[in-house]
Amino acid sequence: METERANRAGAPFAWRIAVVEDHRLQRQALVSLLERQPNIRVVLQCETFPLFLRWLERTPPSGHPHLVVLDLQADRGPSASPPAVRELIRSGMRVLVLSAMGSPTQVRAMLAAGVTGVLGKRDSEEDIVGALWAVLANGVWRTPELEAVISPRQERPELSEQESRALALYAAGHTLDAVASQLGVRRGTAKKYISRVKAKYAAVGRPARTKVELNRVARQDGLLRDLGEGGV
Repeated sequence: METERANRAGAPFAWRIAVVEDHRLQRQALVSLLERQPNIRVVLQCETFPLFLRWLERTPPSGHPHLVVLDLQADRGPSASPPAVRELIRSGMRVLVLSAMGSPTQVRAMLAAGVTGVLGKRDSEEDIVGALWAVLANGVWRTPELEAVISPRQERPELSEQESRALALYAAGHTLDAVASQLGVRRGTAKKYISRVKAKYAAVGRPARTKVELNRVARQDGLLRDLGEGGV
């Protein structure tokens, strides 16, 4: 899905924002939040980074966004490319990364590319708005979850966004049926996500076979923050 909004001649100044997020409900909620802020106009919302780049190519520079809110991993398309993000930043565009924090390597690559703002998918609306204005002002925004993700002290497995969400929900005490319902998938699919999570943690030398052990590694990696649920 791609939605473009034409520039309005003679309109008062507004910061132009593009939103790249492949989950429709999350994208709609984010756009709604952004459009409630003063002097903010969402000029594009789309599912994947390649769609955004194609739109950018056909849009005059005067219509380019000042800031891109970018989901790092797409379930239905290629993930964002750090070199391409670096070029956007060099051109003067600001980038605010929105991440499930499932891929520390990818997050680190984006920081190395020059990204100064990183949000977690479970951050509050207040944090999202704060990060928005910080990055627009050429400031830096990092959450405690980010610090846990990029810490070199413990190796984290590379989880997809759905695997990360499934782990957070399951480790917080939800049943597989509840996890499946919240992810919008079948129970068998949710079970596969958890099985993959267990295999990936085992592969990096951090086995987590039981729900209690999954709760422990999820806490260590900052995946339970903001869920408001503490145990199993």
